[in-house]
Amino acid sequence: MSLPVAILAGGLGSRLHPLTERIPKALAPVVGRPFVFHQLELLRSQGVRRVVLCVGYLGEQIQAAVGNGTRFGLAVQYSFDGERLLGTGGALRRALPLLGAEFFVLYGDTYLPCPFAAVQSAYERAGQPALMTVLRNEDRWGRSNVALRDGMVEYEKNSQRRDLRYIDFGLSVMRAQILSPYPQEQILDLATVWRDLSLEGQLAAFEVTERFYEIGSREGLADTESFLARRAIAG
Repeated sequence: MSLPVAILAGGLGSRLHPLTERIPKALAPVVGRPFVFHQLELLRSQGVRRVVLCVGYLGEQIQAAVGNGTRFGLAVQYSFDGERLLGTGGALRRALPLLGAEFFVLYGDTYLPCPFAAVQSAYERAGQPALMTVLRNEDRWGRSNVALRDGMVEYEKNSQRRDLRYIDFGLSVMRAQILSPYPQEQILDLATVWRDLSLEGQLAAFEVTERFYEIGSREGLADTESFLARRAIAG
């Protein structure tokens, strides 16, 4: 059975202004429908049954649009940041009571065509507290931030290291206990968690070969729109 999925969808989406001044990024229209609808349909097709949406900025709009998830064949719950945005790691820590001991994590602005079941199996085989999917990037889709060493991730965001040839694909699996050392209700970037785990030699890797799609920028939004339009035509 597939693990639950946490979707980190609480950001401001400032790079998409003015589009995201009145709607959250997750509701940005892509091929005539809110982006999060495409995400949820992808998850259902991958065997996922339960989703927790971690929301912040205009999160009530996402909850109103998605509801309890039955229209997508999913059970969807919500974790709200509260009065201030907690960052990707802080939001995830707050959602732990809804997620259980182990779960997938993905970003709310990414569309990730990859085999979720194979990723989960690799995580279980690795015997590590977390696994990150990675793509050989060579700075093609943003700056590379990962080196691989014997199946393990060396993660350094915004580093100038020349041996960083991979990039965080956007889908990870983790144990809830990873977040227990970090203070509750504090702002925390998930990149900090990945860095700490990689320094401790506890972040396994799963390499994917098909590129990711994202709507974090106008260029990315246009690229994703084109990809999903082609996919819809192909049936």
